[in-house]
Amino acid sequence: MQRADPTGGPTGGSRHAYGDHPSQYGELAVPEGTPQGVAVVVHGGFWKAQYGIEYGRPVADALLANGWTVWNIEYRRVGDGGGVPATLDDVQAAIAHLDRLDVGVEVATVPVLGVGHSAGGHLVTWAGAGGRLSHVISQAGVLDLRAAADAGLGGGAVEAFLGHPAGEADREVDPIRGVPLAVPVWCVHGREDGTVPISQSADYVAAATAAGGRARLVEVDGDHFAVIDPATAAGAATLEIAAEILQEHAASTGSG
Repeated sequence: MQRADPTGGPTGGSRHAYGDHPSQYGELAVPEGTPQGVAVVVHGGFWKAQYGIEYGRPVADALLANGWTVWNIEYRRVGDGGGVPATLDDVQAAIAHLDRLDVGVEVATVPVLGVGHSAGGHLVTWAGAGGRLSHVISQAGVLDLRAAADAGLGGGAVEAFLGHPAGEADREVDPIRGVPLAVPVWCVHGREDGTVPISQSADYVAAATAAGGRARLVEVDGDHFAVIDPATAAGAATLEIAAEILQEHAASTGSG
């Protein structure tokens, strides 16, 4: 995975620590008026320390502009005290920390959407089993760890994240082996993605739906980074799904 030049500036709002480690913090931004939902944004980078929170800012900014409170989180990564279980613990702790933040709305009354790119797609989909997220959007997510390891994605990134070769013992941290989730999952993936192949999303959706889960593959034009650029059609797909979630919520609560 090569470092791209993320579009968009830093998300407005404030920085809040959810732990004592320097990487245990998030950027919180609340829209004007009453937020329509809360989005937890988790950046990617094959769980490696050289990729940081700046990768989540373009998506966070776009969701903020569309009425969502956004909680763009950083977490311990491989080379920064992360890996299994520390990285997973951080994502859980960051989501739970929403209860201690002023997000502008009662969290229990609105959708709580997890949005994650690449390794972040793995993390939010894994976190979807935790009962705090109501919806998940995986953007070019690494959703089958064993297949990703076999393909050598990220130059051994899966093994570094797990701390050992991927195998049956990793079922609890491997999204494709945790289907079905109780929440709906959208897998947005570029057809030209040469970093994380679209088969990662397609195979996850096939497994999830076969198990009775609610999952949908959203194929878009573009490469690995197009899905986190809101200026592209690929990036706009996430915003369209987010709008669909809000519309369905409004219809179900009679608030539309």
